[in-house]
Parts: sequence; structure tokens; C-alpha cells
Amino acid sequence: MTSAAQRPLPPGPKTMPLMPRPAKGDGPGFTPIFDGKSLSGWRGDPTYWRVEDGMIVGEVTPDTLLRSNTFLIWNGGQVEDFELKLDYRITAQGNSGVNYRSKVVKDETTPTNRFALSGLQFDIDGQNLFTAMVYEERGRSFIARRGQFARTTTEPSQVVGAIGEPGFLKTLIRPDWNEVHIIAKGPALYHLLNGQLMAAAMDESKGRRRSGEIGMQVHVGPPMKVEYRNIRLKRL
Repeated sequence: MTSAAQRPLPPGPKTMPLMPRPAKGDGPGFTPIFDGKSLSGWRGDPTYWRVEDGMIVGEVTPDTLLRSNTFLIWNGGQVEDFELKLDYRITAQGNSGVNYRSKVVKDETTPTNRFALSGLQFDIDGQNLFTAMVYEERGRSFIARRGQFARTTTEPSQVVGAIGEPGFLKTLIRPDWNEVHIIAKGPALYHLLNGQLMAAAMDESKGRRRSGEIGMQVHVGPPMKVEYRNIRLKRL
């Protein structure tokens, strides 16, 4: 029987879709897309990406500072509706993100960068100013900040609801490993961290990209290091 708390809200112009509920484990249908041993099935600049101790490591050193962002891209092709789960750890000055529904674009700033992506992103940064927000790299920029439920038909997006108080949500971000869960189904985008919904959006813009590639980012800025592990994908 469906409880009152689970019943769908009546339709209306400002009705928020039902939010995902935290669940333990992956459930059926998730497949690892990183073997824990090599970058087989991925492509990126080896200057910045390697495998170490069962983790994908993205690192920028004082000798390899970037002029534009670059990505490690999964070779599994275009993904439309999906759930993606992974763990990450990042240094205090780090800036990264997990891109999806993205496409490879020409990098005018660094023409040798063959791994520039444009598309939606689960943002990650070591200072946790932007962690878990819905962002679009090389596109519409901020779509839904942490704590927001947003709807986008035209730029900029419109905030139509609140998920939680941003300051409280920030306290749920751990200083070590964090668990990312991205759900993208049709126009609905949900960003969860450590089992908590952090940001959500209904991306209904006319030109939105409905499918694309998945990748992880190292960002322009000071030396940094980000680590990823336990990367699992479920197509919906």
C-alpha cells in the first residue's frame, strides 16, 4: 500500500516530481565500467590520468598546469537515461566533476586538448562551494545549485522549489571519500551525495542534449588531485 508520504502530488504548474529515496546497495542492473586495474575502456591525456591502487587518479602538478579543462572519457558511447554511482576523493584546492550527456568539442584555448567536453555535470570541488550542483560545462553554467529544485525552459533556469537548506546539506559532504549517485531520466536530473538528494532539475529547454558521453574532469587552477573508484552504470 502506498503511504500518504509516497502518494504523487496533484498535478500543477509548480508540482515537484517525486524525489529519489536513499537506498542501500546498488540493486539490480548496475555494471562496473572501471576494472580497477587499467584505463582500458577510457580515453584521456595520460599526463593527467592514471590508475593507482584500484583508483582512477586525475592530477595536475606545478609542471602540468592547465590552460583549459580536460576529461577522462568513457568509451562506452552515448548514454541517454541512466543511473551512475561512484566514489570520489579530492584535495582541498581541487576542482573536478562528473560529466554526462556530453559531447567532445574543439578546444580553442588548447588546440592539443582532444578531451574537452560540453555537457551536464555533477560538480565537485575541494572547498565544497559547488559540490553536487547541476552545472553545464561549456554551456548554460549554473542550472541548480545545492538545495535547489530548478526548471529550465529558457536561460536562466527558474528555481521552483527547495530540497533543503544549503548550509546543512554542505555538512553532509565528507572530508574523505564521498558517494555520488546521478539519476538522469528524460528531463529529470537528480544529484545525490552520500544518500542525500542535493540538487535536482527538470531540463526542458528546447535544445537540451538527450544523450551523450560520460567523463571526469580535471580543472584549470592550482595543482590538485582527484581520485575515483567503484564506478557503476545502470541504463534505464
